[in-house]
Amino acid sequence: MTSATLDAPALERLVAAAVAAPSLHNTQPWRFRLDTDTRTVRIDAAADRALRHTDPVGRAVHLAVGCAVLNLRVAAAHFGWEPVTRLLPCPDRPALLATVRLTESVRGAPSTGLYEAVWRRHSSRFPFSGRPLPADLLAELTEAARLEGAALRFLGRDDTDRVLSATREAEWRNRADTDRAAESRRLVSGPHSPWLGLPAAVLGPQDALERIPMRDFGAHRHPDVLRARAFETRPVLALLSTAHDHWLRAGQALERVLLLATRHGVRASLLHQAMEWPDLRRALDGLPVDGPRVHTQMVIRLGYGPEGPASPRRPVEEVMEGDE
Repeated sequence: MTSATLDAPALERLVAAAVAAPSLHNTQPWRFRLDTDTRTVRIDAAADRALRHTDPVGRAVHLAVGCAVLNLRVAAAHFGWEPVTRLLPCPDRPALLATVRLTESVRGAPSTGLYEAVWRRHSSRFPFSGRPLPADLLAELTEAARLEGAALRFLGRDDTDRVLSATREAEWRNRADTDRAAESRRLVSGPHSPWLGLPAAVLGPQDALERIPMRDFGAHRHPDVLRARAFETRPVLALLSTAHDHWLRAGQALERVLLLATRHGVRASLLHQAMEWPDLRRALDGLPVDGPRVHTQMVIRLGYGPEGPASPRRPVEEVMEGDE
């Protein structure tokens, strides 16, 4: 593939990379369209993929699209394009969240290894070993977030306990909320498409000692039938935050961090529960307590451990609309 040619196979590979991005409950809330005249890929929010109860304001949709935009940028650069991204380009078209114009590259970009990680990255909801992450890797991950206009802060013991407490409270609320529990069950028990939702194999066990509040996607399952294993005693948690509450930028930063972690053999899972309750999310904005107040966007759990199975993704033909 050269930067002068954007044929059908090339476009399919770019969109497939975007679709490999993470999304809440694997809803994959995006649609893509190519403007052939300008070689611009348009990314719209898919209203029918939104979680009305769990994500009423669409924050998680924007984060997922931001992750997809980063993957598209990485793939474009890998194949020799210079991606020019615009976020929220049309105020009168709120569903249009981003455009990526593919221009001819004027310089040879060095390989970052992130393109290969696009295809290997997925959440692992299994116990990690507890082996510490090297300090130089923590610095690399922090820099990856900074490159996308975000901050990544690794937490000490007290702040880790506060974050886990907020996550535990959010998980309790989600289980007690009938509508949210029903959304969760629907996406696990079998959505209409075989490419959406979460197969039981990817859900992972619950923490036998209740140290880490992993999401119970089944909500209200009897404790006697829940799989349980001992998780790491002291998890490595990081808060991803932005100075302004810009969800699309946060999504790009999140995905860059996740891809870099994948490249280094580090697994990740997203403790999203507290992000779904505005008061609990705000309570995390001041952590660490001696830092400036920011907008917390995600709690990331990182470590070494089993890869685990990956969730399915929709075929490109299901997410592509006709050329403009």
